[in-house]
Parts: sequence; C-alpha cells; structure tokens
Amino acid sequence: MSEQPISSFPVPDLADIPEDLRVRIEQVAAKTGFVPNVFLALAHRPAELRAFLAYHDALMAGDGGLTLAEREMIVVATSAANDCLYCTVAHGAVLRIRSKDPLLADQLAIDAAGADISARQRAMIDFALKLCREPASVRSADHDTLRDHGFSDEDIWDIGAITALFAMSNRMAHLTAMRPNAEFYTMGRA
Repeated sequence: MSEQPISSFPVPDLADIPEDLRVRIEQVAAKTGFVPNVFLALAHRPAELRAFLAYHDALMAGDGGLTLAEREMIVVATSAANDCLYCTVAHGAVLRIRSKDPLLADQLAIDAAGADISARQRAMIDFALKLCREPASVRSADHDTLRDHGFSDEDIWDIGAITALFAMSNRMAHLTAMRPNAEFYTMGRA
C-alpha cells in the first residue's frame, strides 16, 4: 500500500511545531503510541490548533451530566452524518474504548436510529442529529424532550456545542482531505 499524504495542505515536521503544541502532541503520542494525523494537519496554522484544542478540551473533558462515552457518541453520530471519515474513524476508536463496547461506534456511524442505546441516549443522539442536519428546525420543544429524559440546560448546551464543534472539525477534515491513522481502525475492537 502506498503512503498517502495526511493532508492536502503542508504538514509541518514535529520538530518545527511550536513548543507548547509539540509537547501536547508528544504527550498524546506517548499515551497512544502514535501521533494522530489531526494534530499534524491542523498544526499548519498553530494559533487555530491552539483554539481548537482549548474548545475541544472544554467540551470533551469538562464537567457536566454527559459521560465521556456519551460525548463521543455525539461526535461519531454527527461526524458520520457529515460524511467525515477522519472524525468517524478516530472518535469511533475513542468511543469503543470509553464505552467498552466494540459495536457501539459502528452502530452509531451506520444506523444511529438502530443503535443499541438507552432511551435517554436516543433522545440525545436524535437531538444532535437534528441540529447537525436541520439546524434551523430546532425548537424549544426539542429542548423539552431532552429535559424529559433528565438532561439539564447545561447538558443541552453541551450536546449542541459538541455537535457544532465537530461540524467545524468535520469541515476542516474535508477541506484538508485528512486521512485517519491506520491505528484507529483496530483500537478497542478486541
């Protein structure tokens, strides 16, 4: 198999990336055993990578009523709806690990409506997909449905903000023709 570029834009060498970002990338690489291509592709514009990482961390690792796995469920379902290979594959791997369920990510990516999830999670995914596909159609009744399933207003904000952040991320992955690392495909499956 030939080595394909990870981005259609210039990708800096790790040694040329500003130190704060390089340290962050090296920490991830030490934990995972590889450098996720998203870091290298987005390092083309270091200030934007810093902003992306700050918002990502605030939403994906912040406090709130959503579990880490539920946050990843939103990313996988909406990224698949946006036909984003990179985010669906990469976050599918993270979801398999966080949920300890080797099937869930594939179910959400291929047929979210048929995924084996709770009624609460179904309401969350249905809302995220509506916001993803038909954002102008979201109404207060949609918020009420989420509240009926035990979500707080802060949780509803998180569901929407994660959906919105990954809409941007999906489009950047499309813009750059970002390729998923091969390692993501097998993570969390065994």
